This record gives sequence, structure tokens and C-alpha cells, in this order.
Amino acid sequence: MMTIMYNPKPRRGASSRKEATHERIVEVASRAIRRSGYAGTGVADIMKEAGLTHGGFYAHFASRDALLAEAADRAGADAVAVSARIAATASPGQGLQALIHAYLSPQHLAAIEIGCPVAALCSEMPRQAPEVRRAATQHIKAMIDLIARQSPDWGQPGVHEQAVTTLATLIGSLMLARAVDDPKLADSFLHHAKHTLNPASN
Repeated sequence: MMTIMYNPKPRRGASSRKEATHERIVEVASRAIRRSGYAGTGVADIMKEAGLTHGGFYAHFASRDALLAEAADRAGADAVAVSARIAATASPGQGLQALIHAYLSPQHLAAIEIGCPVAALCSEMPRQAPEVRRAATQHIKAMIDLIARQSPDWGQPGVHEQAVTTLATLIGSLMLARAVDDPKLADSFLHHAKHTLNPASN
């Protein structure tokens, strides 16, 4: 259950060489922004990592912000898709608990490059271009909806608000755990958030 959280399914081959190249650039960028942040992600480095020349960039993107927006969209879509698979493959009625355990796992803590892009990039979002923030916001809303649908109270008043609180707790706890240099404190953030969100957990 824990490994699936951070292993999105490979995408099908694109229908043309240009589309395949575009796909490769976006995939590299989606990992780079989580690894190095928006500010630390340069076009030249992305193109080099994708095995391409810097000069070919503008055949695919109008600007760096356009690439970052697509990368944010890809990273967010992958995170939501993986979370949905976790919920779908959990035992009946256990989808929310499965999501909480996977998100707050040691594996996810260590998997910044392929993990939740919101936890990796949240502090940088206010300074990004509108199209980058729009892409991130879309997938944050999708995660709230996904969490709400896993609630045993789905369809009742207050479920959406509970889902907002759950997502905020997940993201904030993971961000704090990654911020500190004390492994015991990092584990404490994850453990206590898990217990707060799912008191039956150990």
C-alpha cells in the first residue's frame, strides 16, 4: 500500500515524436520542481536532464512559466490519480484510512521528487505566475473532493469542511516533518497527525 502512493503509472506513448518529446520534458520538469522548487528549476537543466538541447525549448513552450504550469498540472494529476488508486484498492470502508497512512508514511516523507507536489512546493506558490497557481489549485480541490468521498459521512453536511481540515493536516504535517533535521521529531509529526486523523491507528 505504501509503495503505490509514490509510483504513478507510466503514461502511454505519444502519437508523434514531438508529442513524445514534449511529454518527456513535462515529466522531467514535474520531478524537478518537487526536487528543487520552482525557483531552483531552470530551463537549461530540465532540457539537459531530458536529453535535449536548450535551443529546442521554445518549440514546445511559450515561456518558462508555461512549462512550470504544465509541470505543476502533471505533478498534481499524478498525485490525485495515485491517491485515488489507493482508495480504490483499499478494503471496503477503509479508503480514507489507507490514504492517511500512505500520505504520512516514511516512504512519502523521503519521496519528495515523486510525492505530493503541494507539500513540496506550497511555500513557493504565492510567488508563482497565475497559470502555475491555477494548476495547483485545481488539484488541491480534486484532493479535497477525493478525501470527502472516502468519508463514511459522504453526502452529509460538514463532510467537505472535514476534508479541507484533513488535507491541511496531511500537508502541514509532511512539510514540518521534512523541514526539521531531527528524525524523531519528524516521525512525531507524522505519527501524531495520523493518530489525530484516524484515532484507531497505532
